[in-house]
Amino acid sequence: MKIVAINSCTYGSTGSIMQSIAQTAITHGHTAYIAFPDGRHRERNRLACRDLPAIPFSSRFSESFHLLADRLTGFNGCFSVFSTAALLRKLDKLQPDLLHLHNLHNCYINLPMLFRYIKKRHLRVVWTLHDCWAFTGHCPHFDGIGCDKWQTGCEHCPQYRRYPQSLVDRSKAMYRRKKNWFTGVEDLTIVTPSAWLAELAERSFLGDYPIRVIPNGIDLSVFRPTGTNKERRKDRFVILGVAAAWSEAKGLDVYIELAKRLEDRFQIVLAGTDEEVDRKLPGNIISIRRTADPHKLAELYTAADLFVNATRQDNYPTVNLEALACGTPVLTFRTGGSPEAIDAECGMTVERNDINALEQAIRRIAEVSPFVPEACIRRAQEFAAEHQFEKYVKLYEAGAT
Repeated sequence: MKIVAINSCTYGSTGSIMQSIAQTAITHGHTAYIAFPDGRHRERNRLACRDLPAIPFSSRFSESFHLLADRLTGFNGCFSVFSTAALLRKLDKLQPDLLHLHNLHNCYINLPMLFRYIKKRHLRVVWTLHDCWAFTGHCPHFDGIGCDKWQTGCEHCPQYRRYPQSLVDRSKAMYRRKKNWFTGVEDLTIVTPSAWLAELAERSFLGDYPIRVIPNGIDLSVFRPTGTNKERRKDRFVILGVAAAWSEAKGLDVYIELAKRLEDRFQIVLAGTDEEVDRKLPGNIISIRRTADPHKLAELYTAADLFVNATRQDNYPTVNLEALACGTPVLTFRTGGSPEAIDAECGMTVERNDINALEQAIRRIAEVSPFVPEACIRRAQEFAAEHQFEKYVKLYEAGAT
């Protein structure tokens, strides 16, 4: 079988997932290609790109124009005509048996062109939703503001100035366009990493398609206890937070507030920061800049006493799994699919935005130590990458003729 996966990048969680699935398919005797835009983030894409057959497309000019046009008009995914045409010509030459779609937002591909092509060629499609963007008029996440307009038709969007940022509210028109583009595909299976997102998709205009839940997987040969500082310190209780890009949505303000409340025996460490984030942090938070080295992340997870995920909107954060795999318990807000990786033996959850409950849970965990590394590792083993990504290969093969 010949498979082409399309994503907005090769790096980060979605890029890594796309590449891991492709690698798994290849080990099972299939041919797999990864397609991604090669413009604004060329160096980062090339650095993260593994030794896989690649179909880079687009250009810096095309993506920059698309981004500007999107911001000015609010019509996300309606530009990049020439680069999308180039991609479709490459697909015609390859004649794939299946397209595996991932993130289609971020201003790099013309959506009406892509879906007209899919429908005209009667292509089989698997689409992994990494957020809610596919069935809203604008936003990737609405959970944080409690919006339910996506169920009947978006309009008067309260988040249109957020990603994908726009100067005008086109949520009503974009909702209608997405519904027209994304429905009517002959053979499309929706995959979500969390049961939470699957339930939302079933209630959306995508609900007529088959929907499967396949949790994200992690590489347990990388994310495992490193032996670094494995003995818990008696003088400091280390709280770790990790994000690819820190913001209010990821709870940056929550960690800052915790740093004000917790005494010196607690040490908060935030990984994935940059200069802008550092300017916001108080002096008692240790800042560690972004790293593309997963082994360094594994060392951080292992050294921490508790991983706190204060995200306000998320699908199925792999950082929770990575922490567990390194033997570190997880405390998270009840947000989206974030609690789904945790059981009673390896972590706790509190209501979203309840900082008082979060603080109390941290203190209780520090005093009572209710979780042991072995239970965390045991839970993480259920999400071994090879096990999860083989489910995709079985899905590919189940529909092959």
